[in-house]
Amino acid sequence: MVQYHRLIVHHGRKEERFRVSVEEVGSLKKAKQKFLSYLFLSILSCCFIMSPYLFGFSTLSLLGMIIISRFHTTLSFVSLIRHSSLCFFPSSSSADSFIREDEALRSYEPVLAPLCSEVSNGTICCDRTGLRSDICIMKGDIRTDSASSSLFLFTSTSNTTNPQKIKPYTRKWETSVMDTVQELNLIPKHSNKSSDRVCDVYHDVPAVFFSTGGYTGNVYHEFNDGIIPLFITSQHYNKKVVFVIVEYHDWWEMKYGDIVTQLSDYPLVDFSGDSRTHCFKEATVGLRIHDELTVNSTLMSHGNNKTIVDFRNVLDRAYTHRIQSLVQEETETTTTTTTHDLKKNPKLVILSRNGSRAILNEDLLVKLAEETGFSVEVLRPDKRTEMAKIYRSMNTSDVMIGVHGAAMTHFLFLKPKTVFIQIVPLGTDWAAETYYGEPAKKLGLKYIGYKIMPQESSLYGEYGKDDPVIRDPDSLNDKGWEYTKKIYLQGQNVKLDLRRFRETLARSYDFSIRRRVREEVPDLFVS
Repeated sequence: MVQYHRLIVHHGRKEERFRVSVEEVGSLKKAKQKFLSYLFLSILSCCFIMSPYLFGFSTLSLLGMIIISRFHTTLSFVSLIRHSSLCFFPSSSSADSFIREDEALRSYEPVLAPLCSEVSNGTICCDRTGLRSDICIMKGDIRTDSASSSLFLFTSTSNTTNPQKIKPYTRKWETSVMDTVQELNLIPKHSNKSSDRVCDVYHDVPAVFFSTGGYTGNVYHEFNDGIIPLFITSQHYNKKVVFVIVEYHDWWEMKYGDIVTQLSDYPLVDFSGDSRTHCFKEATVGLRIHDELTVNSTLMSHGNNKTIVDFRNVLDRAYTHRIQSLVQEETETTTTTTTHDLKKNPKLVILSRNGSRAILNEDLLVKLAEETGFSVEVLRPDKRTEMAKIYRSMNTSDVMIGVHGAAMTHFLFLKPKTVFIQIVPLGTDWAAETYYGEPAKKLGLKYIGYKIMPQESSLYGEYGKDDPVIRDPDSLNDKGWEYTKKIYLQGQNVKLDLRRFRETLARSYDFSIRRRVREEVPDLFVS
């Protein structure tokens, strides 16, 4: 949880503002940003005016496509950088970290055919253009050596391919966590039959190597940094692929095994724990990632146009069998009346929090929701809660309510066209929208961001209405991660103004009823 919220504060800005810590990287004025934008647009205009005379019209078209592609990419990633309070990094290296991220930003450029989409046999190709992750492709006689954290590529002829190093985790830009991730050595080697490593296990399908280190242990990072990128990277293999996990954890396989079996027909391989030499003809090292908790169909390779809805369909298939078992177990204790009520009334699930960012008047919220017409379930998941049980609750609900935090990742379990209400505490506006609001819309949910008033925060009584903590949360976020963590994340609870929140509940109820009617009315025009 803590690691995830470090990221939230790292980006904890309003969308329209660009401010970074003065003591860490100097003052970046808005005026300068606007001037550079105007300068860029002026140069762009001149290019289009003069290009027909200098290059011809065909060249102009190509130039325009390139410029627009790069400009669009920069805009989409600048929101990631520009909202960064550099306090996330150790103070001694904050400026350097910002410069490295900025350089990575400028070098990032998505193309229709990703680098390394075509790799010759006996070679290693690495795509390091991505801001979020590196990815390497190996083809040929590939053999593992876990003792040296190496993958050897044996060739029968002299090979000019250079050795590579890669950390197969999708937070490349975040040096503090990448420093903790195990690095793999990709080494081309001339084959000498007498001294080559003997294959203990032959695989006739490709491999995907990835790490479950880093921030694994936090549900947001487990999906955003691991499960969804694994879906993106492995889709074109159609389950004919072996997943090799660096920094393997038993609990991770137990927690996500149902999903993994929908992506691969083969058992997982623990890279460090399995000392045998595994041999492959092809290997992908690292995962591709698109954005926060989403799948961008335009970036999918091999003609694959999958979206985040397809990922959710994978979840559906993963948990169907277990949910059927749970229903079977409960059949004897479920009364006819209860079943009828659940079908009649829209269901609302409240994801409850303990400790910080809790809803202090949650019992009154439940009562109000029931008076509005909802059947209410209060869900209190923890790290030991079975994922299938959480999925079942979310998948059968019409509305989900929760306070901003990693548990909001469970919006992925909601059916499209249902309602997701995220309660947004003070100081978390930008992060709430970026990490959960926008991805929820892409999934097809009816998203409502309920931004609390200062009086609904426990900080209001502690600091008073005139304190910068209340008036200007950005100014506190700019002071550093420790301020944000202590004040807005660990030190804040919510007491909802139920008269104000009643309208949100009523709108959600009406929306759910209308949706049910549309879905239940038979199509009279079907012949």
